[in-house]
Amino acid sequence: MNLRRTLLAATAGLSLAGLLAVSSAHAQTTDVGGVKYDNTARVAGETLQLNGAGIRYKAVFKVYTAGLYLKDKASTPEAALAAPGPKRIHIVMLREIDGNELGKLFTKGIQDNSTRDEFAKSIPGTIRMGEIFSTRKKLAAGENFSVEFVPNTGTTVLLNGKPMGDPIKEPEFFTGLMRIWLGKSPADSNLKDLLLGHKPQARTTEN
Repeated sequence: MNLRRTLLAATAGLSLAGLLAVSSAHAQTTDVGGVKYDNTARVAGETLQLNGAGIRYKAVFKVYTAGLYLKDKASTPEAALAAPGPKRIHIVMLREIDGNELGKLFTKGIQDNSTRDEFAKSIPGTIRMGEIFSTRKKLAAGENFSVEFVPNTGTTVLLNGKPMGDPIKEPEFFTGLMRIWLGKSPADSNLKDLLLGHKPQARTTEN
Protein backbone atom coordinates (compact mmCIF):
# COMPACT_ATOMS: atom_id res chain seq x y z
CA MET A 1 0.00 0.00 0.00
CA ASN A 2 2.80 2.39 0.92
CA LEU A 3 4.61 1.48 -2.30
CA ARG A 4 1.49 2.30 -4.31
CA ARG A 5 1.15 5.68 -2.61
CA THR A 6 4.80 6.42 -3.27
CA LEU A 7 4.41 5.58 -6.96
CA LEU A 8 1.27 7.71 -7.27
CA ALA A 9 2.99 10.63 -5.57
CA ALA A 10 6.00 10.30 -7.85
CA THR A 11 3.78 10.15 -10.93
CA ALA A 12 1.86 13.23 -9.82
CA GLY A 13 5.14 15.03 -9.23
CA LEU A 14 6.39 14.15 -12.71
CA SER A 15 3.12 15.27 -14.28
CA LEU A 16 3.29 18.60 -12.47
CA ALA A 17 6.90 19.04 -13.51
CA GLY A 18 5.92 18.33 -17.11
CA LEU A 19 3.12 20.86 -17.01
CA LEU A 20 5.43 23.49 -15.52
CA ALA A 21 8.02 22.79 -18.22
CA VAL A 22 5.41 23.20 -20.96
CA SER A 23 4.12 26.38 -19.33
CA SER A 24 7.66 27.77 -19.02
CA ALA A 25 8.45 26.94 -22.65
CA HIS A 26 5.22 28.57 -23.78
CA ALA A 27 6.01 31.71 -21.80
CA GLN A 28 9.35 32.02 -23.59
CA THR A 29 7.79 32.28 -27.05
CA THR A 30 5.03 34.22 -28.80
CA ASP A 31 2.80 32.48 -31.35
CA VAL A 32 2.26 34.50 -34.52
CA GLY A 33 0.04 32.72 -37.02
CA GLY A 34 1.48 29.36 -35.98
CA VAL A 35 5.08 30.64 -36.06
CA LYS A 36 6.94 30.68 -32.75
CA TYR A 37 8.95 33.82 -31.96
CA ASP A 38 11.39 33.70 -29.06
CA ASN A 39 10.65 36.50 -26.60
CA THR A 40 14.37 37.26 -26.42
CA ALA A 41 17.24 37.01 -28.90
CA ARG A 42 21.00 37.34 -28.62
CA VAL A 43 22.71 39.68 -31.08
CA ALA A 44 26.36 40.71 -30.76
CA GLY A 45 26.44 39.37 -27.19
CA GLU A 46 23.44 41.43 -26.05
CA THR A 47 19.96 40.26 -25.14
CA LEU A 48 17.16 41.87 -27.15
CA GLN A 49 13.44 41.85 -26.35
CA LEU A 50 10.67 41.00 -28.79
CA ASN A 51 9.14 44.43 -29.17
CA GLY A 52 6.22 43.11 -31.21
CA ALA A 53 5.32 40.69 -33.98
CA GLY A 54 2.53 40.17 -36.47
CA ILE A 55 1.44 39.01 -39.91
CA ARG A 56 1.92 40.89 -43.17
CA TYR A 57 -1.22 40.62 -45.30
CA LYS A 58 -1.63 41.33 -48.99
CA ALA A 59 -5.39 41.77 -49.44
CA VAL A 60 -6.76 38.70 -47.64
CA PHE A 61 -3.60 36.62 -48.09
CA LYS A 62 -1.01 36.01 -45.40
CA VAL A 63 2.45 36.71 -46.83
CA TYR A 64 4.87 36.49 -43.90
CA THR A 65 5.26 37.02 -40.18
CA ALA A 66 7.62 39.69 -38.85
CA GLY A 67 9.12 40.32 -35.43
CA LEU A 68 11.10 43.32 -34.20
CA TYR A 69 13.76 42.91 -31.50
CA LEU A 70 15.20 45.83 -29.51
CA LYS A 71 17.15 46.24 -26.26
CA ASP A 72 14.28 48.15 -24.67
CA LYS A 73 10.60 48.32 -25.55
CA ALA A 74 9.57 51.11 -27.94
CA SER A 75 5.95 52.08 -28.60
CA THR A 76 6.47 54.74 -31.29
CA PRO A 77 8.26 54.63 -34.66
CA GLU A 78 10.57 57.43 -33.53
CA ALA A 79 11.63 55.53 -30.40
CA ALA A 80 12.18 52.29 -32.33
CA LEU A 81 14.25 53.98 -35.04
CA ALA A 82 16.36 55.84 -32.45
CA ALA A 83 16.77 52.84 -30.12
CA PRO A 84 20.43 52.33 -29.16
CA GLY A 85 22.36 49.09 -29.50
CA PRO A 86 21.76 46.08 -31.74
CA LYS A 87 18.41 45.56 -33.48
CA ARG A 88 16.90 42.65 -35.32
CA ILE A 89 14.04 42.07 -37.75
CA HIS A 90 13.05 38.43 -38.26
CA ILE A 91 10.71 37.32 -41.04
CA VAL A 92 9.20 33.89 -41.70
CA MET A 93 7.45 33.27 -45.02
CA LEU A 94 3.86 32.01 -44.95
CA ARG A 95 3.59 31.59 -48.70
CA GLU A 96 5.98 31.12 -51.60
CA ILE A 97 7.37 34.29 -53.15
CA ASP A 98 9.89 35.01 -55.90
CA GLY A 99 13.17 36.12 -54.33
CA ASN A 100 13.82 38.81 -56.92
CA GLU A 101 10.31 40.19 -56.47
CA LEU A 102 10.78 40.34 -52.69
CA GLY A 103 13.97 42.34 -53.15
CA LYS A 104 12.13 44.80 -55.42
CA LEU A 105 9.31 45.18 -52.89
CA PHE A 106 11.78 46.00 -50.12
CA THR A 107 13.52 48.55 -52.35
CA LYS A 108 10.19 50.23 -53.11
CA GLY A 109 9.26 50.16 -49.41
CA ILE A 110 12.49 51.93 -48.46
CA GLN A 111 12.04 54.51 -51.22
CA ASP A 112 8.41 55.21 -50.31
CA ASN A 113 9.31 55.92 -46.68
CA SER A 114 12.51 57.93 -47.12
CA THR A 115 13.40 61.40 -48.25
CA ARG A 116 15.55 61.66 -51.38
CA ASP A 117 18.66 62.24 -49.26
CA GLU A 118 17.85 59.35 -46.91
CA PHE A 119 17.28 56.98 -49.81
CA ALA A 120 20.52 58.05 -51.50
CA LYS A 121 22.48 57.10 -48.37
CA SER A 122 20.82 53.68 -48.22
CA ILE A 123 21.33 52.83 -51.92
CA PRO A 124 24.52 50.70 -51.47
CA GLY A 125 22.78 48.49 -48.89
CA THR A 126 19.57 48.37 -50.89
CA ILE A 127 21.47 47.14 -53.95
CA ARG A 128 23.25 44.50 -51.85
CA MET A 129 20.00 43.21 -50.39
CA GLY A 130 18.42 43.07 -53.83
CA GLU A 131 21.38 41.02 -55.05
CA ILE A 132 21.07 38.63 -52.10
CA PHE A 133 17.44 37.87 -52.82
CA SER A 134 17.94 37.72 -56.58
CA THR A 135 20.19 34.68 -56.03
CA ARG A 136 17.16 32.77 -54.79
CA LYS A 137 14.61 31.72 -57.37
CA LYS A 138 12.01 31.60 -54.64
CA LEU A 139 11.50 31.65 -50.90
CA ALA A 140 9.16 28.88 -49.84
CA ALA A 141 6.66 28.92 -46.99
CA GLY A 142 8.52 28.21 -43.76
CA GLU A 143 11.83 29.73 -44.90
CA ASN A 144 13.07 32.70 -42.93
CA PHE A 145 15.52 35.54 -42.97
CA SER A 146 16.78 38.01 -40.40
CA VAL A 147 18.32 41.45 -40.74
CA GLU A 148 20.55 42.36 -37.80
CA PHE A 149 22.11 45.75 -37.11
CA VAL A 150 25.12 46.12 -34.83
CA PRO A 151 26.56 49.62 -34.15
CA ASN A 152 30.03 50.18 -35.62
CA THR A 153 29.73 46.91 -37.54
CA GLY A 154 26.76 47.31 -39.85
CA THR A 155 23.81 45.27 -41.07
CA THR A 156 23.96 41.53 -41.69
CA VAL A 157 21.35 39.64 -43.71
CA LEU A 158 20.87 36.02 -42.64
CA LEU A 159 18.93 33.61 -44.85
CA ASN A 160 17.65 30.59 -42.94
CA GLY A 161 20.18 31.47 -40.23
CA LYS A 162 23.18 31.72 -42.59
CA PRO A 163 24.93 35.12 -42.98
CA MET A 164 24.88 36.28 -46.59
CA GLY A 165 28.19 38.05 -47.07
CA ASP A 166 29.89 40.82 -45.12
CA PRO A 167 27.92 43.42 -43.12
CA ILE A 168 26.48 46.40 -44.95
CA LYS A 169 28.37 49.33 -43.39
CA GLU A 170 25.96 52.24 -43.93
CA PRO A 171 23.74 52.64 -40.81
CA GLU A 172 21.17 54.48 -42.94
CA PHE A 173 20.33 51.23 -44.68
CA PHE A 174 18.92 49.52 -41.58
CA THR A 175 16.99 52.65 -40.63
CA GLY A 176 15.51 52.74 -44.12
CA LEU A 177 14.66 49.07 -43.89
CA MET A 178 12.81 49.56 -40.58
CA ARG A 179 10.75 52.31 -42.19
CA ILE A 180 9.26 49.73 -44.56
CA TRP A 181 7.15 48.60 -41.60
CA LEU A 182 7.30 51.64 -39.30
CA GLY A 183 7.33 54.56 -41.74
CA LYS A 184 4.60 56.93 -42.89
CA SER A 185 3.57 54.54 -45.68
CA PRO A 186 4.06 51.14 -44.04
CA ALA A 187 3.72 47.84 -45.87
CA ASP A 188 0.84 46.98 -43.53
CA SER A 189 -0.58 49.46 -41.00
CA ASN A 190 -1.85 46.69 -38.73
CA LEU A 191 1.57 45.05 -38.73
CA LYS A 192 3.09 48.43 -37.85
CA ASP A 193 0.88 48.61 -34.75
CA LEU A 194 1.77 45.05 -33.75
CA LEU A 195 5.52 45.60 -34.14
CA LEU A 196 5.17 48.57 -31.79
CA GLY A 197 3.30 46.48 -29.25
CA HIS A 198 -0.13 48.01 -29.96
CA LYS A 199 -3.44 46.33 -30.65
CA PRO A 200 -4.12 46.26 -34.40
CA GLN A 201 -6.88 48.32 -35.96
CA ALA A 202 -9.78 46.74 -37.84
CA ARG A 203 -8.30 45.19 -40.98
CA THR A 204 -9.29 46.30 -44.47
CA THR A 205 -8.59 44.49 -47.74
CA GLU A 206 -7.13 47.51 -49.55
CA ASN A 207 -3.43 46.57 -49.18
